[in-house]
Amino acid sequence: MDLFRSVRTVAGASGTGYVDWAAVAAAAKESTAPGDLTLTEAEREGYAADVRDARDRLRRLGGVEFDLPDTVEIQNRHHWIDANVDTFRRVMAPVERRGPEVLLPGVSRVVNTGTCSFLLAFLGRNVLGQYDPLLLAEADPADRDHCLYFVHPNIVEVAGTLDVDVSRFRRWIAFHEVSHAAEFGAAPWLPEHLEERLERGVDALVAGDLDREAFHELDAAMTAVEGYAELLMDRAFDDDYADLRAKLDARRRGGGPVARLARRLLGLGLKRRQYERGAAFFRTVADERGLEGASAVWERPENLPTDAELDAPERWLARV
Repeated sequence: MDLFRSVRTVAGASGTGYVDWAAVAAAAKESTAPGDLTLTEAEREGYAADVRDARDRLRRLGGVEFDLPDTVEIQNRHHWIDANVDTFRRVMAPVERRGPEVLLPGVSRVVNTGTCSFLLAFLGRNVLGQYDPLLLAEADPADRDHCLYFVHPNIVEVAGTLDVDVSRFRRWIAFHEVSHAAEFGAAPWLPEHLEERLERGVDALVAGDLDREAFHELDAAMTAVEGYAELLMDRAFDDDYADLRAKLDARRRGGGPVARLARRLLGLGLKRRQYERGAAFFRTVADERGLEGASAVWERPENLPTDAELDAPERWLARV
């Protein structure tokens, strides 16, 4: 890790766009230790067994058919940064194509490059696992090979911080990420649904406007995504992992001032609210109709709960 080199890389940002993406990746990695990715054969098999078990158990629990992504990777922090710089680039692409000209493009490019590299470095040091549906990728949603990532150094480090067994913690992370694979597998229309709202929102911002409806619909859909995953985790483990859940909830809320600033910039406080709000909605629905009844959310876009229904599940139960 070399913070001086990272700052120098950002300061040397070049090109014609709003962001120098090559510098973003380089600076994020220069300020982030990659972490040890030395795995024993037992550890490799442990990841594979956890993912397979999660797939089989969640298929039975939720009554949904889905397959695992072809790409399942155990990564270090630099691998994760490389994979996700493209996500940042895709989200920023409409802004770079149609955004207004800035008064001092060189200065703006350095600031934007520095901001993106800081956020990627922060996430690279904190993300444990990720299900990536490759939103806004050029390929048709039906043809995309979704990805599943595990950031092994972070899993080991956080397990130590929380004082829990690494294999137990790894299993929890595997189930959480595979639960997202279950959602997207059960709802092949979901990536396009999310993309349409994201593109509408970004296009409006580029035009100097705010499409509140697009962002409300995007937030409602992501709240359903996070809430359903929480429901599956609850039912998969009952009270077996109550201690670990409490420790992870505390970790989501904790951290120093830099961590709190990064979470605010990344909207991670919003994500925590999505977890809690979505889980409350799905627990009510599942108590009334069971897990398979709750899985009806993924049958078609019209079955997604509205923003109002998330706080009043009885309305969704009456409608669907």
